[in-house]
Amino acid sequence: MLWYLLKLAVVLPLIAGLAWASLKFARRMEQRFGPAQGMRSVKIIETQWLGPGQRIAVLEFRGREILVSASRQGLVRLAEVPARTAGNTDGQED
Repeated sequence: MLWYLLKLAVVLPLIAGLAWASLKFARRMEQRFGPAQGMRSVKIIETQWLGPGQRIAVLEFRGREILVSASRQGLVRLAEVPARTAGNTDGQED
């Protein structure tokens, strides 16, 4: 019984350390080889929780702002407007 506990005391931290190291390595590789922040085509502007498992989000895609509802069943587009500019913050065109 003592031999089993000794092996457990050695192997369990070793396995936990390897899992932690692999997660850190994966995060580092994702940052290095993933798309740059400026190259993303979809940008999340804002999200708001509506209830358990349901929220709405404003996404920016190719110069458009799209309001979507996100739930466990998927995404539903609710509205679409031109993207806001620096001087135009209310979302309406001049």
